[in-house]
Amino acid sequence: MGDRTTAAPGGPGRGTAADQYQRSRPDLIRNVVLVGHSGAGKTTLAETLALATGALTRAGRVQDGTTVSDYDEIEHRQQRSVQLSLVPLVHAGVRINLLDTPGYADFVGELRAGLRAADAALFVVPATDGIDGATRMLWEECAAVAMPRALVVTKLDAPQADFNATVELCREAFGGDNPEAVLPLYLPLNRGPAGPDGNPRISGLLGLLSGSCYDYGSGQRTEHTPDRALVETAAEARDRLIEAVIAESEDEALMDRYLSGETVDTKTLIDDLERAVARGAFHPVLASALPVEGSRAGLGSAELLELVSSAFPSPAEHLPPPATTPEGRPRPALACDPEGPLAAEVVKTSGDPYVGRLSLVRVFSGTLRPDQPVHVSGHGQADRGTDDHDADERVGSLSSPFGRTQRSVDQAVAGDIVCIAKLGSAQTGDTLSAPADPLLVAPWAMPDPLLPVAVEAHSKADEDKLSQSLGRITAEDPTLRLEQNPDTHQLVLWCLGEAHADVLLERLRSRYGVQVDPVPYTVPLRETFAGTGHGRGRHVKQSGGHGQFAICEIDVEPLPPGSGFEFVDRVVGGAVPRQFIPSVEKGVRAQLLRGVSAGFPVVDVRVTLVDGKAHSVDSSDAAFQTAGALALREAAGTAGVRLLEPVAEVRVLVPDEYVGAVLSDLSSRRGRVQGTEPVGTGRTLVRAEVPELEIVRYAVDLRSLSHGAGDFTRAYVRHEAMPEAVAARALAESQG
Repeated sequence: MGDRTTAAPGGPGRGTAADQYQRSRPDLIRNVVLVGHSGAGKTTLAETLALATGALTRAGRVQDGTTVSDYDEIEHRQQRSVQLSLVPLVHAGVRINLLDTPGYADFVGELRAGLRAADAALFVVPATDGIDGATRMLWEECAAVAMPRALVVTKLDAPQADFNATVELCREAFGGDNPEAVLPLYLPLNRGPAGPDGNPRISGLLGLLSGSCYDYGSGQRTEHTPDRALVETAAEARDRLIEAVIAESEDEALMDRYLSGETVDTKTLIDDLERAVARGAFHPVLASALPVEGSRAGLGSAELLELVSSAFPSPAEHLPPPATTPEGRPRPALACDPEGPLAAEVVKTSGDPYVGRLSLVRVFSGTLRPDQPVHVSGHGQADRGTDDHDADERVGSLSSPFGRTQRSVDQAVAGDIVCIAKLGSAQTGDTLSAPADPLLVAPWAMPDPLLPVAVEAHSKADEDKLSQSLGRITAEDPTLRLEQNPDTHQLVLWCLGEAHADVLLERLRSRYGVQVDPVPYTVPLRETFAGTGHGRGRHVKQSGGHGQFAICEIDVEPLPPGSGFEFVDRVVGGAVPRQFIPSVEKGVRAQLLRGVSAGFPVVDVRVTLVDGKAHSVDSSDAAFQTAGALALREAAGTAGVRLLEPVAEVRVLVPDEYVGAVLSDLSSRRGRVQGTEPVGTGRTLVRAEVPELEIVRYAVDLRSLSHGAGDFTRAYVRHEAMPEAVAARALAESQG
């Protein structure tokens, strides 16, 4: 673009009159999320834009751990983003809430929170690495909800960078049926002399609509008229852009004028471009590179800031999500109105060792102020350890986060994003509303955590603090699911991947002072009897005073799958007194839970009590419980025991080119493919039944197999008998 006079850059806002003015005007706010795979340059781009607007005086580096948005110690060690971070900027009188998100798949929950809080997305594509499958899928998700998108090509200062090739890749990946909707607004000019790192640098940009050159070679952005040869070289690209903009303007008269040879003025083209971008119909491609040492003018920064502030929609142009009453009754649609009913959503929860719980909140309607009473409503997720909850609280202080720094503000109107300190009951995804008019905003989609990580407290002191710490970390991270498995008695953290698990364990240690040790995950197997058998339980002891005397005989037989447990009393002649028959059953049931072979619960069996003996003095409830358990264990030796393994229905969604690899892999996991079917364009859904023993690490393996483009769900179907060889290995492992 580059065709409008831009106001002088401003800082991030420190309580100035200008900042308060922006915070009272939804139309002067832009909420933009940075999207792209890990290493694409999102954090560096946020740093460059912060430098360009004066929010920073010196840009940090990811490698040094000095960037604004990567402020967590874990991010410093791993040199990558692991959490959502807000970087507010001010440009041309517009407040830009820039949301930096992790690019690694394990932290997609943070990315989805950023998408929820944003009204537009900047897809960051490096000129060196291409586009991964996960980014392509995310583009389609944004397209499905018509979220406005633009693309930024980064790392143009790398020796192997190729802007034109990257643009063509973007057109192929994101253009769909209309690749002309993905076109560059600027062309990089010839490379200048090498920088201090030895890499040649792009010297500037040519604006295809303005026809002006923007020179960055001196370290400052200067504008001048290009020479004729350069204009002629860019003529084809300019014509394609103008035709695409006019086509997306939906103004047939304007298209007729252009095709007849009439010159369309630049202002009309820019206005049409901005409208097309705002409604998600056109996706401009821009360029970005690091500023030279000592300069604030990173290549393309001014152009990108101008696009965001003038073409991306304000919150007032973006419909808030639907809302109901906490009981689920419908209510009128919300609007981005500072005077409307309060509706805000907690998009991120974090813990601070000094401040306590911090809630990052997107306000959709109404206005938030310090010391304001609010109603907190939450969606229950029983499978993740949370329940529906409602509570009245009072808002403490409001602040605008700039990385780690919190800057106090006196209000947050509809459309803004702020932090609330010490909102005790609020969890990620909760709704804040007026106590007199409580409501619940529809939740956003979150991926299911499918990688199990079993843990144990490192010490008794850690065990005492573990429950409370896990409760806090679950409130922060909705992509974590806790399970206390009733069969294996393991504490299991269901995570999105290994990196996700590593971060969770590190946060437990560093933030909450709890050390846990990962242990091998045990798949909840079961046992059943292979045939009929007979067992005799004899528990006779005499040690002074009342002794212990109980003898019982039982028959066992297997039942059809899913039948459960049956206990039958066929004692005749009072061999076992009536008051002790329930004791025998109780002992049998207790032994069933403990297992009779490998320590797994026994299911689908009928136990028939056929005979026994009692003593008038020494028999007791406890004695017959013990005898019942002993009888069952002896019967297992005569009947034989079979191990049962859980089987899951697995639904794998992958691009068509990976279907063959997925089918082959599932077969190697003893999977039974139930069918395949096309889903949309270029994707296939594979349905299969697979033993859960074989898919413990499938969340990691599928990502590798499909290059990050695959997704799957799993659901328990039944337990079924294990093959003998597999059962033998499982039995050997269970016995040490």
